[in-house]
Amino acid sequence: MNFLIQKESTLSYEEAVVKSVEALKTQGFGVLTEINVKETLKKKIDVDFKKYIILGACNPPLAHKVLSAKPEIGVLLPCNVVVYEDDHGKTQISTFNPQLMAEMVNDSTVLSAAKEVEEKLRAVLDLIP
Repeated sequence: MNFLIQKESTLSYEEAVVKSVEALKTQGFGVLTEINVKETLKKKIDVDFKKYIILGACNPPLAHKVLSAKPEIGVLLPCNVVVYEDDHGKTQISTFNPQLMAEMVNDSTVLSAAKEVEEKLRAVLDLIP
């Protein structure tokens, strides 16, 4: 099982960020945080970095389900979706495979929810050209 769910987008970086947020909403996710890594690294340590954003996404019903079963799972939340421009100018979108995280916990409720989250995240990526 691959640790990433990833795709290369035909959209520009900026378009892919907007489309990712929209696609997440269609699957019941809200974006709780947006970390612009390029801006943060420039501001904090004055280095130039590629266009790179980390979207912290949460699906409230699924988060409630797993947190109720295993409160410690919060250390693995929210689901991070990363959009960045690679060294060839192509836009990449990726997220961690939630089923791998769930296997570390070994709880049936968490495993069930992780499967559903994975399906939703794959649907999100399918909505982005």
